[in-house]
Amino acid sequence: MNSYNWYSQLIKPYWSPPSYLFGPVWTVLYVLIFIYFAKVFSMAWQKQIPLIVVLPFVLNLIFNFSFTYIQFGLKNNLLASIDILLILITLIWAMIAISPYVKWVTYIQIPYLLWVSFATVLQLTITYLNR
Repeated sequence: MNSYNWYSQLIKPYWSPPSYLFGPVWTVLYVLIFIYFAKVFSMAWQKQIPLIVVLPFVLNLIFNFSFTYIQFGLKNNLLASIDILLILITLIWAMIAISPYVKWVTYIQIPYLLWVSFATVLQLTITYLNR
């Protein structure tokens, strides 16, 4: 509750989505993430793709899971901004890395890319407004 109070008191842009939207969006995205991670790791396990292709997927997941702790645990907007940029960069890297091997995995990541792009702009804006 303390983290919710802290976040609710931050200055946010007028176009910031309502808090209740984040849960359903992330539920759908995590289902998609699970599907394509299962495919990528299965392909790597079966040696159908080079192991290096898995690296951006792993890094993306680490940065993704770290964001909540950084933003709401540490309450650090600047570090959260850096982290979300790393999420975006590793996501684009993952899409490029897997594309030559299995196109549908690239395509299934598009909703995640759109949301992370929006969330990156939102986080950078919140960080700027609350400096």
